[in-house]
Amino acid sequence: MPTQELSGTTALVTGVSRGFGRAIAVALSKHGAHVAGVARDPRRLEELHAQLGGTFIPVAADAADPVLAGQLLDKYRPRTVVLNAGAAPLARPIHRQTWQTFSRNWEVDVQHVFNWTREALLLPLEPGSVVIAFSSGAAVNGSPLSGGYAGAKATIRFIASYAAAESGRDALGIRFTSVLPQLTPETDLGAAGVAAYAARQGVDIPAFLDRLGPALTPEQVGTAIVDIAAGAADDRDAYLLTATGLSPVR
Repeated sequence: MPTQELSGTTALVTGVSRGFGRAIAVALSKHGAHVAGVARDPRRLEELHAQLGGTFIPVAADAADPVLAGQLLDKYRPRTVVLNAGAAPLARPIHRQTWQTFSRNWEVDVQHVFNWTREALLLPLEPGSVVIAFSSGAAVNGSPLSGGYAGAKATIRFIASYAAAESGRDALGIRFTSVLPQLTPETDLGAAGVAAYAARQGVDIPAFLDRLGPALTPEQVGTAIVDIAAGAADDRDAYLLTATGLSPVR
């Protein structure tokens, strides 16, 4: 696939205040994109604004707000949309969940991806635009200590795939894809998951990490998203993302 220049384009990233989202904003900015970043924490947004300067537009808001997606897509008309926002699951086995804790990622992660994907199709975004939704390796392997998280992330993958099909049916020229990152201790959410699963297996964290293999870093995630946004990666409905890079989900 031919690559597209990101310099001078606009990107919109949700969940931008920390972890993967922050690294993605930095990577896109370094490649010349103007980044509108959505997060609920104004202080962290201002810190990122101070780092990136005029290439970054902070938007303090809840990415799952059903009105917000249409407002921001109308305003910024981004060439790249990265849907990274999500809730941290309660790290407990199934019988220690309530329906409210079990369904939290459905109410936040899935609703957020659904709203933004729907608005991208309805607007629609310009041909050549790309919408990248964050799923998880848990969508393939399951996650017995995180309630409905794995199922929610699997549904995000389906939403992206369905949207890609609709874009094709209506000849919109918008790419939709999902990224399934492996569990990593390099983010707050991942570190909590690593600690919970190490305890469940009765091993210390270093031993668990040895079994897990090389850790995926936020910087590697930022690079992978730039590759997808620029068209440098093969055009796929879904990618598994590990420390060794992107690979198609089988």
